[in-house]
Amino acid sequence: MAVTLTGRKLTPRVATYTPFLAADGTPLDWGIALFYSAPHSYTGEEVLELQGHGGSAVLQSVLHRCMQLGARLARPGEFTQRAFLNDKMDLAQAESVADLIDATTEQAARSAIRSLQGEFSTAINSVVSQLIELRMLVEATLDFPEEEIDATEHQLCASMLTVLLHEVSRIKVLAKLGSILREGAQVVLVGAPNVGKSSLLNRLAGEEVALVSEIPGTTRDAIRQALQVRGVPLHLIDTAGLRETADEVEKMGIARTQQALTMADVVLVLLDESQQRTKSDYQAILAQLPAKIPRLYLHNKIDLSGHTSSVEMREGETHLYLSAKTGVGIDVLQEKLLETIGWHQETGIFMARTRHLDALFSAEQHLVEASRQLDHPELFAEELRDAQESLNSITGEFTADDLLGEIFSRFCIGK
Repeated sequence: MAVTLTGRKLTPRVATYTPFLAADGTPLDWGIALFYSAPHSYTGEEVLELQGHGGSAVLQSVLHRCMQLGARLARPGEFTQRAFLNDKMDLAQAESVADLIDATTEQAARSAIRSLQGEFSTAINSVVSQLIELRMLVEATLDFPEEEIDATEHQLCASMLTVLLHEVSRIKVLAKLGSILREGAQVVLVGAPNVGKSSLLNRLAGEEVALVSEIPGTTRDAIRQALQVRGVPLHLIDTAGLRETADEVEKMGIARTQQALTMADVVLVLLDESQQRTKSDYQAILAQLPAKIPRLYLHNKIDLSGHTSSVEMREGETHLYLSAKTGVGIDVLQEKLLETIGWHQETGIFMARTRHLDALFSAEQHLVEASRQLDHPELFAEELRDAQESLNSITGEFTADDLLGEIFSRFCIGK
């Protein structure tokens, strides 16, 4: 194809300025052609890269000519899938390509690059190597039952297992932080009408994304806003005020509020400090909140009440005093918000997905169970094997074809 399309033989890995020829030999465009010979390419296969002018008409004509010569459009994720199948990268690295494309913050992009470069896979493979060493030690005793395990070997197994548990726990923490960077946390604003939810949303977003009015019930539907707090992506949802109403449209908004609450990672309960309300005054609102979801109580409008910005603990719950209008106390809110969702600054964060966290949790549970079976070599060995299989699923050592298809189908077209 390359010779037919360009009219010349291309030197591998050398940029060549050349015409892109139509079937009758006339130039469709002039541009740069790069030929990569296998296995020295992204996919590990022969690849021809064409760089032409950006007009849609000329690009379509060159693309049509390539398809005449036998090419076809790439399926979503196909290039990276081929790279994985040709052992140019493992599954965790392949997924990080999509994570890098989808990164919404600079910190998320840096973490995705680290995973793409293999840091996450290296950490996993290191644990797997230690697991294999421990399994060899244990299974050797099963192959030679006449040789009793002495106290030294028993202690060695226990010591190696402790190291493995510590390392898996460390990786899980870094992966969980990476999951927050990748997915973002769901933060839901709730409260009575006209307490300042929309004002707080605008303050955190840094722009006027919600209508602010003195009329109760102005927000009749959930308003969603993606934003960053110190490099961490958050999805802030400003909900319709929770109250009894005869307005059918407002009822629909309140119903959506209830739905948003079920998906929240943290709930911000906004209170009007200028009205000096007690907890019993908003008990009806609290009763509608899911009990297991963390919540922060925000006492707004201290610019009217005269209360100073502060943080108080009451019955194990955090109460913050702030002003959405003036911005006083917003920095403290951001700090407490990140703390509540479990974020803390760490070096070496791995961009992780839900399946990675599930696999790490599974491996950790098997290792914990193995620690209980130290005196039963058969059961001990079985738990170690299960832990290794869980970790192998992260890098794709043992992965079902249907899982591969699901992963790569989520990529953008081609890449």
